[in-house]
Amino acid sequence: MGALPELADGFAAALTPTNLFWAFFGALAGTLVGVLPGLGPPATIAILLPLSVNLPPATGLIMMAAIYYGAKYGGSTTSILLNIPGEDASVVTAFDGYQLSRQGRAGAALGIAAIGSFIAGTVGLLFLTFMAPAVDQLAIEFGPPEYAALMLLGLSLVVLLAGTSRLKGIISALFGFWLSVIGLDLFTGSLRFTFDRLELTNGIEFVALSIGLFAIGEVLVNLEEESGHQLFTVPKKLRELFPTKKDFRQSSGAIAQGSVVGFFIGALPGAGSTVASFISYAIAKRMSRHPERFGKGAIEGVAAPESANNSATAGAMVPLLTLGIPGSATTAIMLGALFLYGLQPGPLFFTENPDV
Repeated sequence: MGALPELADGFAAALTPTNLFWAFFGALAGTLVGVLPGLGPPATIAILLPLSVNLPPATGLIMMAAIYYGAKYGGSTTSILLNIPGEDASVVTAFDGYQLSRQGRAGAALGIAAIGSFIAGTVGLLFLTFMAPAVDQLAIEFGPPEYAALMLLGLSLVVLLAGTSRLKGIISALFGFWLSVIGLDLFTGSLRFTFDRLELTNGIEFVALSIGLFAIGEVLVNLEEESGHQLFTVPKKLRELFPTKKDFRQSSGAIAQGSVVGFFIGALPGAGSTVASFISYAIAKRMSRHPERFGKGAIEGVAAPESANNSATAGAMVPLLTLGIPGSATTAIMLGALFLYGLQPGPLFFTENPDV
């Protein structure tokens, strides 16, 4: 059975009133929870998992996938409006999204985030349908040397994203290294820098760290503002709330590369959408004719990470469905749901369960 008939069977199963209702419910619930800082797709799916157990397998997975995508988009809302990331993958969106919001262009930023997410999600779906076996083989061959190279690439982005002061970037990177080793050493079993605090045994959560850095920093900046100073530019016309043709032209390349980069990085177990969004942002800045605009309200700085973020969602499904290996915390919960339904992910999963 080819990919096109399987895709047709999938749409035939999905486009029923019942499945469309649960897709709408999942997207709505995911978006509402994704807006709340600190909560994301894993927490939302875990909370609603008991509800999906009583649904047919295809319907339950449709609902969970809709939650996944909804939460990814919801996380961008607080990043753009409040400079407080809803989840770790939305950290990069805050760099330019919040600056656009201060310039009175929050509507344009949210619109580009939604459009980029939709396009990247659709591209990711097509890649998942037609390229899953090949990408699955790539993920298998991605060993320790390749992961080490990926980590070195991530560290090299510090130089690109550090702004005008390289010294500050290096200091921040070293401080981040120190924070990352706090907790229980998985190899030796010894505790590092926990200062006899049980709460630090599992290390410092990236979500809590990012919310603290962004939210507390934003509060301190607002306290420094002079009395009577207008922090935000308020749009005066309705059309100013929507992206312009110029925004679409500037974002098209970032959305395209974010869709591709996000999918392939998302397909690597353990890499996830956070790595994808950072790398996509760095590529967009590197390819831009005006990189100095990034960090000051570049619309591409919103389009690239949001596209990569959502495309990585489809990429994470590749190892889940073809190998039974979860690519992220969210797909790990979805793997448990597949087992509850009596389904066995693996090489034969696509042919034996085309509707799912």
